[in-house]
Amino acid sequence: MLGGRTAFAADQMERAPMDAELILVNGRFTSLDRENPAPKAVAISGGLFVAAGDEQEIRALAGPGTQIVDLGGRRAVPGLIDSHMHIIRGGLNYNLELRWDGVRSLGQAMEMLKRQVAATPPPQWVRVVGGFTEHQFAEKRLPTLDEINAIAPDTPVFILHLYDRALLNGAALRAVGYTGETPNPPGGEIQRDAKGNPTGLLLARPNASILYSTLAKAPKLPPEYQLNSTRHFMREMNRLGVTSIIDAGGGFQNYPEDYAIIEKLHSDGELTMRIAYNLFTQKPKQELADFAGWVKEVRPGQGDDLYRHNGAGEMLVYTAADFEDFRVERPEMPLSMEADLEPVVRLLAENHWPWRLHATYDETISRALDVFEAVDKDIPLQGLNWFFDHAETISDRNIDRIAQLGGGIAVQHRMMFQGEDFIERYGAKAAERTPPVARMLEAGVPVGAGTDATRVASYNPWVSLSWLVTGRTLGGLRLYPQRNLLDREAALRLWTEANGWFSNETGRKGQIKAGQFADLAVLDRDYFSMPEDEIQDIESVLTLLGGKVVHGAGDYSGLAPDLPPAMPDWSPVRRWEGYQKRADAGGTRYAFVGCGCANACGVHGHDHARAFAAQTPAADEGAFWGALGCSCWAF
Repeated sequence: MLGGRTAFAADQMERAPMDAELILVNGRFTSLDRENPAPKAVAISGGLFVAAGDEQEIRALAGPGTQIVDLGGRRAVPGLIDSHMHIIRGGLNYNLELRWDGVRSLGQAMEMLKRQVAATPPPQWVRVVGGFTEHQFAEKRLPTLDEINAIAPDTPVFILHLYDRALLNGAALRAVGYTGETPNPPGGEIQRDAKGNPTGLLLARPNASILYSTLAKAPKLPPEYQLNSTRHFMREMNRLGVTSIIDAGGGFQNYPEDYAIIEKLHSDGELTMRIAYNLFTQKPKQELADFAGWVKEVRPGQGDDLYRHNGAGEMLVYTAADFEDFRVERPEMPLSMEADLEPVVRLLAENHWPWRLHATYDETISRALDVFEAVDKDIPLQGLNWFFDHAETISDRNIDRIAQLGGGIAVQHRMMFQGEDFIERYGAKAAERTPPVARMLEAGVPVGAGTDATRVASYNPWVSLSWLVTGRTLGGLRLYPQRNLLDREAALRLWTEANGWFSNETGRKGQIKAGQFADLAVLDRDYFSMPEDEIQDIESVLTLLGGKVVHGAGDYSGLAPDLPPAMPDWSPVRRWEGYQKRADAGGTRYAFVGCGCANACGVHGHDHARAFAAQTPAADEGAFWGALGCSCWAF
């Protein structure tokens, strides 16, 4: 019931304190509480929702010190939870990175690069580290090495594209010391010219180690700046409505050394989101020793409601990691995979540690499940909340095996960035269930959503939600039939209520419900009624963590806590902030820079990117050309 005093609302009134600290009114609340799905107002005290119901009932909980905020009819949803992200590592470097997330033309991207090169002092690099795909650009290509070198002859430039390649200009090659004498590392290729000299293209064949090890050679920020950088990254996530993240560890993220910054922010009371962290082994052939040491140092759940340990992974053993790059053939896991994996899984199960395992392909999942089933015979896995990450090509049989063992699956929108490459290699039919989210849910498997940001997909949760609802890539290609799409509420649940399972916090967050954490996002547009193509453009105008404002914009900007400027003063974050809006950047449309065409379009001038991004029936050539006189599509 939306009107009148329900029995459920009356029960909340009886249990709620008489004086609420904060009351939100005049909102269109999507609570995701099936017993009370659409309250008109909510009350918050002690960091928790204490009541949700009709406005009159909720206002009755106000006292002299209660703050009342009018949401102006805006849509409000539970704070979003990313079940797979690398925020701890990403925060250390966020202020150093030029983000092309959301940029829709290569011309705009290169103009941003050019301006950042001019601002970056030696010996610092300009680095674009993931979060974009060539398919999102109107030009449908990456920059050439010649184009990068023309812009930056002296400043090192490093551009990481998904898991497949990195582009280095000549200055970056000199900085890392790659020459004609440098051998290819295991699992990677340094592309060379006819004389044997590196061109600047690094290829992941078959894994990304060469990309990450090269990036690790770049200058790092000092600790004071890393603290600032992490704060800015958290605030960027708050701007998008994210209030919780499960950190999946990552390469070159050592424990406990690389956790010092996030732990200081926690101890100083400066975290603006809840973080549960997994431990990711860093030592091939020494993985068991890593985990054997860690189980003596930390236990799952250790910490508090803002910062807590969550278990092992996503790397358990290196021989079980099938790095995805759909441009190349599927990698075969070594014959030693099972023998390497079983003692680690057995150790974790014996110590009641949950784990997560990176697995892109069904073949890898099958072999891992053989190990899990063997361990389960001796140590039941039910109740451990273990899960697979990714699972793009998982079979129905393996979904059912996971359900039988009590496991879960965390899915990410990586196909939104590389779906075109998958189809080119495996075909459109195979892409129809990559991954089969609807089938997973039908099997009763816990399923949660995330991004796998920042080095592959973008950290923007609304891009993921768009993928779940529309089944389209950033390039506009439709991947999935209707049967593998989710409706908007089901997709939102994967980003809120469902993700509590993956950090053993079911029932504590993910809904606007009395007794749960008062984490909430007020959206700048209505997720449930807007055109589906615009879902990826949503932002939050007001984000609460435990009832405290951690982000405010527009009418609510005065409620937001101050954030010091990004450090250093030449940081790309000062110039462009983070995720770029599709229509403009910084409030003005970027021109299509360097298109190279001989003639401007009579309709769009040289701004071809606007035409490419438009929803125009270009396939009907007669009607299209005759109606618009547009020549952009000739380029």
